[in-house]
Amino acid sequence: MLDATDYTPRLKAFYKDTIRAALMEEFSYKNEMMIPKLEKIVLNIGAGTESVKDSKKAKTAADDLTAIAGQQAVVTMAKKSIATFRVREGMPLGAKVTLRGDRMYEFFDRLITIALPRVRDFRGVSGKSFDGRGNYAMGLKEHIVFPEIDFDKVDENWGLDIVICTSASTDAEAKALLKHFNMPFNS
Repeated sequence: MLDATDYTPRLKAFYKDTIRAALMEEFSYKNEMMIPKLEKIVLNIGAGTESVKDSKKAKTAADDLTAIAGQQAVVTMAKKSIATFRVREGMPLGAKVTLRGDRMYEFFDRLITIALPRVRDFRGVSGKSFDGRGNYAMGLKEHIVFPEIDFDKVDENWGLDIVICTSASTDAEAKALLKHFNMPFNS
């Protein structure tokens, strides 16, 4: 009988078995601890002006994000009031979730193999969206590309921000790491 402790996500095993050795050879690290790895993935939905008119929109965004991530999302609140946008301090504006460990690898696997190929007119993700410290940020225009979201029950299409944080010290190392995970870069 298979125990829950025996399960290892596919990409985590692939990283340990194949990617670590390839990166060690490619960048000739002196120590195995220098090999870059995924640290966390942060997902964010900003409900924006829709949540100002209807406060339930942020809750709906959090529910959708919880379904996508497989982990409870947190509703984000406005830090300060902005009169031109009719935003008051403490008003719910969106949702976010931080994934680490096995859930992070599971989400990353679903992102690469299922969600990105379902994006309309998909030609790859930009290879220039690194921040200079080895972290990669991307956005999806529609959150409905994930199979966990039922098309019929969706009343609002949300944009989804995805930030992939790595332990790489340079963008070149982070890009090599993500390429080994088969991230579909267009450049």
